[in-house]
Order: sequence, then C-alpha cells, then structure tokens
Amino acid sequence: MIEVENLTKYYGNYYALKGVTFSVAKGEILGFLGPNGAGKTTTMRILTCFFPATGGKARVAGFDVFEEPLEVRKRIGYLPENVPLYKDITVEDYLEFAAGIKGVARRDVKNAVTKVMDECVLTDVAYKFIGELSKGYRQRVGLAQALVNDPEVLILDEPTIGLDPRQIIEIRKLIKNLAGRRTIILSTHILPEVSMTCQRVVIINEGKVIAVDTPQNLTAKVQGASRFLVKIDGPSQDVMKELRAINGVERVTRRDEYGNNGVGEYVVEAIKDRDIKRNIAPVIVNKGWALLELRPQEMSLEDIFVKLVTKE
Repeated sequence: MIEVENLTKYYGNYYALKGVTFSVAKGEILGFLGPNGAGKTTTMRILTCFFPATGGKARVAGFDVFEEPLEVRKRIGYLPENVPLYKDITVEDYLEFAAGIKGVARRDVKNAVTKVMDECVLTDVAYKFIGELSKGYRQRVGLAQALVNDPEVLILDEPTIGLDPRQIIEIRKLIKNLAGRRTIILSTHILPEVSMTCQRVVIINEGKVIAVDTPQNLTAKVQGASRFLVKIDGPSQDVMKELRAINGVERVTRRDEYGNNGVGEYVVEAIKDRDIKRNIAPVIVNKGWALLELRPQEMSLEDIFVKLVTKE
C-alpha cells in the first residue's frame, strides 16, 4: 500500500533524509519513530505530497507521489502535528467544509460527516464551536477531517500530543479500531503507544532508517541474551556474590532496595544462549534466603529505541 525507496531530501547542504526505504502492507499500522530532527515529519510531508523529495521513489495506494500527486491526495487522510482547525465554526460545519474540499460528492457529504462524527465520538458536540472544545475533542475533530473522505491511507503525526492520559487512551482506541480497514503510519514520541497499537516499527535517526521490524523481534535482536528480575530477602552483598557465581550468568545489577528490611531487586543477565532460570532458585534456597519473585524481564521499546539511536 505504501512503498518508499531510497528517499532523499536536502535543504541546501543539509540532508534531512539519506536513502530512506520501507514499506507498509495494506491494513497495517506502522509506528514511525525517531528523535527530534530525525526526518519523520519530512518523510510524512513527502508522502502527503506537501513538498517533493530530492531523490528516490515513493508510491501510495499504487500511485507515484511525484508523478500523480492528485491521485495520492484523493486516497490519504493526514493529521499533522498542529491540527489546522477553524475555531469560529461548528464541528459539523467544519467537517462538511473539509468533505467538500476533499472531493466528496455533494449528495454524500451529510452521510460522510454523520458517519465520521459517530466513528470519532463527536455527535454530542456537532453544533459546538471548535474553539469551545477541549484539546482532546479538537484532536478528535482533526482525526475526523482526516477520515471524512474515507481514505485508504492515514498518516498521523503525533496524534496524541498534549493530551491527558484518559484522552490518549481514547484516541489510541480510535486508531486501533481503524486497523485492517485502513493502512496507517503513526508517528509518536509516546513509545508505549507504539507497542500497544502498531504491528511493525520503523526507527529513523539522522535521516537514515536504522531498524524495521515488529516490536517483539526488535526486543529479541537488541536484547540478545535472556534477563531475569529477581526479588530476594537477604544481605545485598552476599546475594550479589552468589548470583554472579551462578554458571551462565554474565552480569548482575541491583535495581532497587526496600528500606532496611533486606529485600532487594536484582537484574540477572545470562550469557547468550545460556539457560540460567533453573539455576537461580536452588542457590537462594540453599542460602536460606527468601525468593520473593523470579520473572523474565524484556527490554521495553524505550530501551530498544535509546540503545539503537545511541549506537547509531
């Protein structure tokens, strides 16, 4: 549905994109991640025909963004980071206006607006002025204008920025409900949002793609060896010594210690391809200490992101 090949963009002598290549399958939600200035918004603006690339190719829904921009625009919905809303008209009037300029047939405008207001839970505020709405509702209106022409592809740039936790959950739910019916590129700085919403992730840094995979596969590739979180009631120094002596253990770090009661949390990392889980419990029990918790610990998407970007 979306194909990007060797995309480059420079401003004078500054390269914003350096050979960016990735694809998005039909019905997929792709997380597009990167630090500030990495090239995320530049890529999105090229895909939405906002401005051209310096080189490379990009196709959306089978149409070339450089050669057939009008066909591409008919098939996409775009929610920029700063939603362009007119505050002095009602929600319904704004969406009817958006439908008209996006080429929705006049006879279909009312039905399209009613449908998208229902989909984005805006029916109760249809006759309110946009300027009177909360940030969360204005973001819903922005998402509704992106959907009003029933596009095949949605490109969302920081759709939950500035929202409170409850509003983030609501917008995240709306986006997830669109999966399968539409192809979505989602750019966000809220990395747990990607884990909960996206099937695959593209990580970009300094204008180059440094990783493309599912969150689960990225975890396995970057983390490598297994890690376990162990909570033990025992003298800290002795516990560290015994854990480090276990066959197959590469590293032990104390993550936390609770007051003066002797209970501590330890992260135990294995040598690659070594199974150490069954070796931990006997050591603790034989020493007479209490094993309060033993569970695998995977790297979070934040850990993976920081490690990849820092390495790059």
